[in-house]
Amino acid sequence: MNLKDLGKELDLKENCLFKELLEFFSGKKAKKIIAFRCESGIYDLSRKIPEDCKEVEAIFLDTSEGLEILRHSAAHIMAEAVKKIFPTAKVTIGPAIEDGFYYDFDYERPFTPDDLEKIEKEMAKSIAANHPFIREEVSAEEAKKLFLKLNETYKLEIIDDLGEERVSLYKHGDFVDLCRGPHLPSTGYVKAFKLTSVAGAYWRGDETKPMLQRIYGTAFASEKDLKKYLSRLEEAKKRDHRKLGQQLDLFSFSEEAGPGMPIFHPKGALVRTILEDFEVREHLKRGYEIVRGPRLLRQELWKRSGHYDNYRENMYFTEIDGQVYGLKPMNCLSHMLIYKSKLRSYRDLPIRYFELGTVNRHEKSGVLHGLLRVRQFTQDDAHIICRPDQLQEEIIGVLKFVHDVMSIFDFEYELEISTRPEKSIGSDEDWDRATSALTNALEFLGLEYDICPGEGAFYGPKIDVKLKDALGRKWQCSTIQCDFTLPERFDLFYVGEDGEKHRPVMLHRVILGAIERFMGVLIEHYAGAFPTWLAPVQAKILTVTEAHNEYARKCYDILRNSGLRIEMDLRNEKLGYKVREAQLEKVPYVLVVGEKEIEAKGVNVRLRGGKNIGFKTLEEVIELIYHDMDEPFKHGGMSYRYLY
Repeated sequence: MNLKDLGKELDLKENCLFKELLEFFSGKKAKKIIAFRCESGIYDLSRKIPEDCKEVEAIFLDTSEGLEILRHSAAHIMAEAVKKIFPTAKVTIGPAIEDGFYYDFDYERPFTPDDLEKIEKEMAKSIAANHPFIREEVSAEEAKKLFLKLNETYKLEIIDDLGEERVSLYKHGDFVDLCRGPHLPSTGYVKAFKLTSVAGAYWRGDETKPMLQRIYGTAFASEKDLKKYLSRLEEAKKRDHRKLGQQLDLFSFSEEAGPGMPIFHPKGALVRTILEDFEVREHLKRGYEIVRGPRLLRQELWKRSGHYDNYRENMYFTEIDGQVYGLKPMNCLSHMLIYKSKLRSYRDLPIRYFELGTVNRHEKSGVLHGLLRVRQFTQDDAHIICRPDQLQEEIIGVLKFVHDVMSIFDFEYELEISTRPEKSIGSDEDWDRATSALTNALEFLGLEYDICPGEGAFYGPKIDVKLKDALGRKWQCSTIQCDFTLPERFDLFYVGEDGEKHRPVMLHRVILGAIERFMGVLIEHYAGAFPTWLAPVQAKILTVTEAHNEYARKCYDILRNSGLRIEMDLRNEKLGYKVREAQLEKVPYVLVVGEKEIEAKGVNVRLRGGKNIGFKTLEEVIELIYHDMDEPFKHGGMSYRYLY
């Protein structure tokens, strides 16, 4: 909407408010507008239209930006309710997050599920009262006096950190909060909300600071959308990889071993081995060379790379023979040393080094989460060292690699380019060149992408691949980072066609990312029911009675020798009980052996979902399972028949 055309009607010189623009929309549309965007940002309806505002865009409640405003407002309503029920609780911060919101409180005890019910009821009262959200700008000193009077000491710290002369406050009912906004016109706009959980969280993520109580919630534009989300949340709980990991005997954690250190059991280790074997084959096909570097490297090397200055809080250090060594959080340094081990010609490039490298990162205990966030993990890490004129082609090759692999696992994905962060190394020119190379590759392939300002690695911009699982949740796995800086720091060069030294470019990239994290994502994506090629046990032989055990053993030997992963259940238990157990273990094929099967020289086959497909000879079973294993790879004409 162009304000110039509306200038006379609005009389902009008289401090016109954004809510006056609602008259230019139909009644139904106007009711769904909660804010406006103009060149300088997003504004509440009650704020004045800035004098330099030329174009405005309405923000509706059911859009992504509208939902963010809705959820942030709901967080304020929740904080108001907590303060009414628990007056001694201190408020800290309460942002909107993807699919919801949270607010952190300093309170003497953890909140309980019963507390959440009380808080929800109090929130409903505030919503029914339809209190307007009122914005006020005051000096920082005035704000500090107000929050000191309210004994909200965390707000005082935030104001000091802002370092601004004036700050904005938002008030609804009796509750006031320090906030930039924007907010809904009133509390009554919150029609569908739910508080979902409570967790502990350190103030500002610092383990040396107080432990707070974080209440999570969500809000949607309609009750229908909320119910749909809560249903998805229940399904996500059933798919929780930590729960399924225990149920399927894949992995465990032990306090004796230490937090964030997963221990893989035989079945989990087998799934991991299959994934890694798959990775090795795919990389070799694409011209990568397998390398391995040490876990410990001298501190001087980490200083030279910039990791010591920019990443050391996430690293572990130890001393050996009076020398300080760093346990590697990344694999790139060894790969550069391999490159430097001999003279390279322009004809040698590109060189693609691949390593399933185990790394360690000091993650804070509050963010550790099953396999999804650990302190030790293995990356399918590769570094491509190439000439500048080869850069775009190499990025395109990686993007195609990502596409091929993710289609095998039935993942859709979105792409983002993350640009230079505040804490970084390298020149502006190098950052511009690297960002342009990533952008050009995406545009060459006609791929859509979003920009994430300031989210790049400290040494270069990157393309992040966000996978979407069966429930529509997004997971960060693959990444492609373009780096002109580290080749400069490590004096990497190649001899060009002109006989002179030239500087190569380096791509850091992972496809699956951390193997542990990817396994956690896969478990939840498949709800523990791995596709047959990846399942640790592909078929289980069950006997009707102990009289059939000898024949079952013969079947086991034949199927095992054919390369299939087979187990037997020869216990003296009822068949129905054994079938249910096999289904809980998510085994793709259940092979039942009784008198009829012995006579006909075969087995009765049941599928994981419960369908009984009847009698099959062992030759038919082998072909059936092999066909199922090959199915995900058909698009590439490949066959993966693993022998474990």
